[in-house]
Amino acid sequence: MKNAIRIMQIAFTYIGTVVGAGFATGQEILQFFTQYGKWATLTILLSTILFIWLGTKMMIISRRIHARSYEDLNTYLFGQQSGRHISTIMLFILIGVNSIMLAGAGSVFVQHLNLHYQTGLIITLVGSYFLLNKGIHSILYMNSIVVPMMLSISLLIISRTWQMPNADHFLTLTTDANLSMAWISPILYTAFNLVMAQAVLVPLGSHTESITAIKWGGIIGGLGVGFMLMAAHFAMSAQMPGITQFEIPMGSIAFQLGIVVQLIYVLLIFLEIFTTFVADVYGITLQIQQRFKVSPRLISIAIMLACFLFSQLGFSYLLSVLYPLFGFLSLFWIVKLMLIKK
Repeated sequence: MKNAIRIMQIAFTYIGTVVGAGFATGQEILQFFTQYGKWATLTILLSTILFIWLGTKMMIISRRIHARSYEDLNTYLFGQQSGRHISTIMLFILIGVNSIMLAGAGSVFVQHLNLHYQTGLIITLVGSYFLLNKGIHSILYMNSIVVPMMLSISLLIISRTWQMPNADHFLTLTTDANLSMAWISPILYTAFNLVMAQAVLVPLGSHTESITAIKWGGIIGGLGVGFMLMAAHFAMSAQMPGITQFEIPMGSIAFQLGIVVQLIYVLLIFLEIFTTFVADVYGITLQIQQRFKVSPRLISIAIMLACFLFSQLGFSYLLSVLYPLFGFLSLFWIVKLMLIKK
């Protein structure tokens, strides 16, 4: 029973780390999958396989080398000097991504709660500070609550979309987009998200005694990410191209299910952003602590302040500019992970 609980904690944390601002709102799926029409169904399957394989592999390696943070993993993959340089690049990538998470929280408060953009940022920062003081156990606990709720809402959206006249668009939708990019996108998407997820998956794998729990947690987590990708693509493709006008398209779909479901989904979007933000800041703090003997609280505050400043650029702008760029930077890393032996 203890092992089964650990498996589900790993799986939910894996899903919760990947399901961040761009994913939960639908923007990532539009950018990397749905815009390519019927081909997205196959590319989502490819991405799911990569998540299962490489996410599990990352945690197993981290356990074997007793990695303290993702810097230890990068040192193992690339060597002492190159690993430190790669980790420095990853540090800036993660700060940029956390800025996107924070900007996503601000957008939720503006679009769905009619509150000020800065209100969402401040609430997220204050809540993150208190949660970070409790360490990785708080991250596991939060994801164990939020992710099952998100999976349930995804099932509800699928059942509603199934009744729509355009429900088969995920298999028939045509596109003018470059089809070569359609097949590069799932690799970019997986690479980018695993680079982000390593901030949490590395210490999670390192602190898990049972290799069986890591393997099954990685498999279930990867399948869960794939399911949520497919559910969101299925719902949004049925409403293409009109759905592209919304900054939070999945929230607009939830709105059609009634006020109660809409409020629950908006809350879940915020909680997914919140848990991913906390997890990433936690991972960055561990890495910086390895280089500088500074209080983790001071490091976390400095990271969150930097994210606050970058988040002033806005959610959609950051997502469209930084995500593709970070994806290409992450390709080099994911190829190395593929080739390295466990």
